[in-house]
Amino acid sequence: MEHRTKLNFRLRQLPQYARAACLAFIVALTVGYLTGLGFVLQTDSNTTVGMQENYNGNEDSPDVMVMKFKKSPREMLTIIHTHVLSLSLIFFASGVLLFFSQAPKKLKHFLLVEPFISILVTFGGIYLLWYGWSFMAYIVLFSGVLMTLSYFLGIAFVLIEIFRKE
Repeated sequence: MEHRTKLNFRLRQLPQYARAACLAFIVALTVGYLTGLGFVLQTDSNTTVGMQENYNGNEDSPDVMVMKFKKSPREMLTIIHTHVLSLSLIFFASGVLLFFSQAPKKLKHFLLVEPFISILVTFGGIYLLWYGWSFMAYIVLFSGVLMTLSYFLGIAFVLIEIFRKE
């Protein structure tokens, strides 16, 4: 027999100072997220070719502006370790706030779970790409875009909830 509890609390019910703290957190988190996206653009990892060059190097290509070398196993472990941990915490923290929003239930369920799947697919795919499975660049690109869209859609629902009057 399953027992269900209905939670009716919403972020908009928080006192003004608590909503202001949530807003400040979301702004700081989003600045950090956008900085990470800026780094992806800076390294040309937003294309399949750029991604392959970033992790596997381009020293064999004759006409390159910036020479890149294949990442070492230690570099790959560091990249994967730090990103999986930090992004998991980012999505958990923003997901807690999203949970207390009035987003449609099925969409909220998707936005609470999908980013964690995308984290594993993205960084598992980056490892496999580095390992030599070049087709993984397409999967990494897709899962990275899906993760980013999920982040901003979830944050939009949180912001709507913070600014909504009770």
